[in-house]
Amino acid sequence: MIKVKRVYEPRSPEDGCRVLVDRLWPRGMGKNRAAVDVWLKEVAPSSSLRKWFGHKPERWQEFKRRFFAELSRKPDVVRKLLELEEKHGTVTFLYSAKDTVHNNATALKEFIEQMKMG
Repeated sequence: MIKVKRVYEPRSPEDGCRVLVDRLWPRGMGKNRAAVDVWLKEVAPSSSLRKWFGHKPERWQEFKRRFFAELSRKPDVVRKLLELEEKHGTVTFLYSAKDTVHNNATALKEFIEQMKMG
């Protein structure tokens, strides 16, 4: 099972393996408070895509299309996420964006779920 959660929310037992999926470390977060098990920055959108998106909801569909294309070129990183889910049962993708709907972790979860469905 894949969950999505802001890194600023406290750790809970239901989180399973906590994977930070941002390219940049969250502002104002110490390593202990973040409680990150794995930081997989290579699964984050490219810097140019992240800057272009700018968390503008009107760019969400195009952002996902471009991000999914980037992810398709990174099968090893995607496989690593699937292996973490297989090993831990539950994986929580952590992100730092304020927008809880339009963020890379939500898009990544959608991409992984589409892959698993074939």
